[in-house]
Amino acid sequence: MYKYIFWSILFLSATSCSNSLLDKEPISNFSGEGYYKKPSDAQAGVNGIYNGLQTLFRQNYAHWGEGRADNVVTRHAGDPGALQQNTLTPIINSARWDNFYTVISRANYAIKYIPQAFGTEDSELKKQLLGQAHALRALAYFYLVRIWGEVPLVIEPYEGLGQELFVQKNTEAEVLAKVEEDLMLATENCATNYSGAGNRVLITKGAAYAFLTQLYMWQKKYAQAIEMSEKVLADPQYTLVSIEDWNNIFVKGSSAESIFEVGYNEVQTNNLRIWYAMGSDSDYVPSTSFIASIEPGDLRKPRIYDVSQVQPRKIWKFFGQGFNDESPEPSAGNMVLTRVADVVLLKAEAHANLNQTVEAFALLNRIRIRAGLPALDQNKANTQFGSLLTGILHERSVELCFEGHRWFDLVRTGTAISTMKPINGLSDNRNLLWPIHEGELLKNPNLKQNEFYR
Repeated sequence: MYKYIFWSILFLSATSCSNSLLDKEPISNFSGEGYYKKPSDAQAGVNGIYNGLQTLFRQNYAHWGEGRADNVVTRHAGDPGALQQNTLTPIINSARWDNFYTVISRANYAIKYIPQAFGTEDSELKKQLLGQAHALRALAYFYLVRIWGEVPLVIEPYEGLGQELFVQKNTEAEVLAKVEEDLMLATENCATNYSGAGNRVLITKGAAYAFLTQLYMWQKKYAQAIEMSEKVLADPQYTLVSIEDWNNIFVKGSSAESIFEVGYNEVQTNNLRIWYAMGSDSDYVPSTSFIASIEPGDLRKPRIYDVSQVQPRKIWKFFGQGFNDESPEPSAGNMVLTRVADVVLLKAEAHANLNQTVEAFALLNRIRIRAGLPALDQNKANTQFGSLLTGILHERSVELCFEGHRWFDLVRTGTAISTMKPINGLSDNRNLLWPIHEGELLKNPNLKQNEFYR
């Protein structure tokens, strides 16, 4: 089946220092049991999982989180065109899940063999590395479920031909239960913070709580989401930055607002430039409906795109106001997967769903006031957006635009079909999932294509 699990066994980073994980090439083709001999090997093993995460999000992050949603348009073929037109097929690149299972494979080896590397030593480093490995595995599975629905749940490393090669899908509930279990373990074992820039590109307790908030909102477990979000927001190292520093969340990275970001540099780059800012030929540009949705006086608007253009051809949110580099070179900027504004708005949404409107408006207005917008009350929310919940979803659309949340927000809130049907004809709930790539089906006879694409 998955040769990315079984025959590329555990591409590990050669470094033993967390903060240098971006600078090293991975090691390949060795036995997990034979490799994990000392603590520095365990550190290198976990660094290898982060390396896999870089590869995972490098090419398809925007396609999964934004490409099928209403905030972008494209004039490109390939994945951008297929996603926007809702003509997904089993041969598009974003239908591939092999890089997810590479991350999972590396995490499985680390989880099994980190204890061996430390022997009887009960150190904080051992606990932290185990916590990070569990959290990274959880993150991969959380994305898998949101993109493909039912997927195989593999939680042991492949170490011999006696193990089952052709595994079957597990239910979404089974996979998400393991995601929750892994993230809860991470909250118990990960460090509260790390030194230097590693504090935002390594999984902390706060990052695990933030991803649990996202998970519980996906499952509509609103009380649990509020509980997890409060643990994030009570941590003084995480805070909303001023509007003047808003772009620097992405341009410089590792801001006080960031909770977890995938780290890149000039060697290990990503496609942010190609997706959003490659002169007049980027994959995605702001849609007319997105531009029209931004309220007058919103201080974020000129920080997102060039307002002097009727149809802006580039998004400079991630590169700085006035960004004007026509080079097609990839981006060295980090990808922010979750930040304080994300958690604040999810918490507001959870309170709103529980009819706790005072709490919901207080949180929503924190984000609006930073953007230079007037605070809302129930009457204003009803007049302007139709409801408090719709107002919160709108705020997430603008505040978190192009950060990989919009499509998942539409699916999570049950508004994907009503939003996208007028744009591309989306009309079937089964069509909310991606098709499984034909390569996976050929490798594993026990896999069945998602129903809509059979």
